Amino acid sequence: MSDPTIQQAKTEVAAGPARSLRATSLKSWASSPAVRRVMQGNRSRDTKPEIAVRCAVHGMGMRYRVSARPLPGVRRTADLVFRRAKVAVFIDGCFWHGCPKHHAPPKTNAGYWASKIDGNRVRDRHTTALLKAAGWTVLRFWSHEDPLWVAGRIVDVIRRRNALCCRSIGRKYFIGKIDQPSRHRSLSG
Repeated sequence: MSDPTIQQAKTEVAAGPARSLRATSLKSWASSPAVRRVMQGNRSRDTKPEIAVRCAVHGMGMRYRVSARPLPGVRRTADLVFRRAKVAVFIDGCFWHGCPKHHAPPKTNAGYWASKIDGNRVRDRHTTALLKAAGWTVLRFWSHEDPLWVAGRIVDVIRRRNALCCRSIGRKYFIGKIDQPSRHRSLSG
């Protein structure tokens, strides 16, 4: 017995470029060609809010993966991934993820956009559940939030996760500079 979704995926892979030709011949989801061009120009990564948070986190001494899959085999990418601490960070856009404070549904093609935003929210909840089940900490922020505040929250969580991890394996974890004797002889001695 074969899973139909696996069979469909195999068929799509076997179809190759022909699939993209079929997709372009279908009616567009956009209300006009101009709208379609604008929407295709929207970035899925390296947005201004995401870059601002990344710069702030990097400035605080943290290193991370950008637009990476936290779980192998799961086609979901987080904006920042801290593998060792098992923390995935998502910077959600107010329009695309339906921010309760700023989201205003479009008047044109309203039915399409309502189902699209609802689908994004469902996918976000599913992604969060998958990651939590695998032992990850998931941090979600809205793109309108202050990048320095967001970066501070991320750094706090990473340091707490690292402290817990290192305590559990019997190592001491130091935050900030470690006061150790210098390897070099002092000039006065």
